[in-house]
Amino acid sequence: MAKVDDLVAVGPTETKSKAKSSKGAIRQVIPQTLLEPIIAFYIFSIPNLLAALYAPIQDCDEVFNYWEPTHYLNHGFGFQTWEYSPDYAIRSWLYVSLHAIVGKIGSVLPFMTKKSEFFFVRVVLAIACAVCETRLFIAISRSLNPRVGVLFLLVLTVSPGMFHASAAYLPSSFSMYTTMLGMASFMDWRGGLKTNNGIFWFGAGGIVGWPFATILVFPFLLEEVTLGVLSGAGFELFQRLLDGTVRASLALVLEICVDSFFYKKILAVPWNIVMYNIFSGSGKGPSIYGTEPWHFYLRNLLLNFNVWFILAGAALPLLGLQYYFRRHATSMQSTLRSIVFTMPVYLWLGIFSLQPHKEERFMYPIYPAIGMNAAIASHMILSYIGSTNPKDLIAMVPPKIKFVFVSIFVLLAIDAGISRTFGMVTAYSAPLKIYDTLQESGVVRPGDTVCLGKEWYRFPSSYFIPKGVRAKFVKSAFNGLLPGEFNEAKVGFGFFPGTWLVPAGMNDENIEDPGKYTDISHCSFLVDSYFPGSNASQLEPHHVVDKEHWEEILCSRFLDASRTSLLGRTLWFPDSDLVPEQLRRKWGQYCLLRRRTGR
Repeated sequence: MAKVDDLVAVGPTETKSKAKSSKGAIRQVIPQTLLEPIIAFYIFSIPNLLAALYAPIQDCDEVFNYWEPTHYLNHGFGFQTWEYSPDYAIRSWLYVSLHAIVGKIGSVLPFMTKKSEFFFVRVVLAIACAVCETRLFIAISRSLNPRVGVLFLLVLTVSPGMFHASAAYLPSSFSMYTTMLGMASFMDWRGGLKTNNGIFWFGAGGIVGWPFATILVFPFLLEEVTLGVLSGAGFELFQRLLDGTVRASLALVLEICVDSFFYKKILAVPWNIVMYNIFSGSGKGPSIYGTEPWHFYLRNLLLNFNVWFILAGAALPLLGLQYYFRRHATSMQSTLRSIVFTMPVYLWLGIFSLQPHKEERFMYPIYPAIGMNAAIASHMILSYIGSTNPKDLIAMVPPKIKFVFVSIFVLLAIDAGISRTFGMVTAYSAPLKIYDTLQESGVVRPGDTVCLGKEWYRFPSSYFIPKGVRAKFVKSAFNGLLPGEFNEAKVGFGFFPGTWLVPAGMNDENIEDPGKYTDISHCSFLVDSYFPGSNASQLEPHHVVDKEHWEEILCSRFLDASRTSLLGRTLWFPDSDLVPEQLRRKWGQYCLLRRRTGR
């Protein structure tokens, strides 16, 4: 039986049965995975599908920049952000169209509603993510060690961050999918180098998804170029690089064609995105939407991956320590390849921590890389803990004690991840629930309006609004630019006129446009929240307790973050008298209200 305690990165000239170390000794390499790929796929699919069905939408950009344009393509109306104005054109219609096609396929299935179409798209995204995770799992198992592959699977399936990113309708999630496929292509050298495939996947993720995600290809390209130069295989390297570049260029051509069709002018949206984010100038650009300190991502990733993130950060130092102090457990080639595999996390985190504007979704592309780093670090630590070498101090500890401590550590990490995930779902899912009543017979009439005030940013999309009913904004304390509506012209404007007709009241400086508001007297329904002890204002009165003008149709609990402790917001605690008061979660109400007749 081959030895699997060592971390072995398989090179391009190594056979499936053995690999030579730098010292010339022959060491067995386990080519298979410890889990059948189909079993791994099923395991990855479980949390992803649960996310598709239950995860709250964490970012209003997901709704207004992606779900609403998709709703416009498939149902003829929806909210439009300034990013989709032809004057700015920094959102891709190719990316949206791919999801609209999925939604349209789902809409023809029996018993489908608009809400069902919404969840159908999320389910497809969840399955696509599981496929990509499985591909990377296979590559890790074959290229490093089967046990590293299993640890990778464990980290990703129990991490709250991956739970939310897996089924999110965001370009950063799409880039996360393609990053997994690109990493797998570069990592798995069995059957020959797959540089062209890797370049294509990273390129597609940057072109169709998020341009900045292409940064993650550089550690792998550096390895390939170095290998090609040192081996004298420069011509073969050039062929692979050219092949991959041509493939990625075809994706760019498709992007330009589709976006030019919708915007009615020739443009490259990825270039517009780069220009806006980097060269916007004073008073413009992403920083006008808020800035965060340099350690924002460290805190955020610690919440989303708990101890696994600490291990991910320790992967590179541990590789150095293993090489210098446990040379029998690795080789120079294996160490260098492993360093390349771990570099994307440090590269991405370093670059984005320096940017003033920070958002959680910006980390999505490296979530799988964090899982891989954590798995590599965990494997090295476990290999040392399991050592029976009398020269190692750890060998003096009885195996049963080692097992107990390792088990407790792993179980606590799993429990922390699941607890946070469950806590987020139970705390913030109300916006996905309260619109259900609108689907019931006799509740709404054609022409009714559902108004959004201070809760505008939690609107789950027009997919939750019945046909013949529209969502509108009413004035609240928010004084930035709200989305407008896609032009719904029907005659004489061709297909999808809302994509190319320039909307009124748009700007890239977040300047408020009063034309985006509807007078509250025109609202048939109103979505509002109420938290005991909160202060009402003229712009944000407590409509929920205004029984004279509004009646409750459906209310659902929503976490009151201002009255809940930090630990209570971070993890799930049951609503029980057995839980100490300071750990109990405090609740408000998230409600769908109906205007009382005659008011």
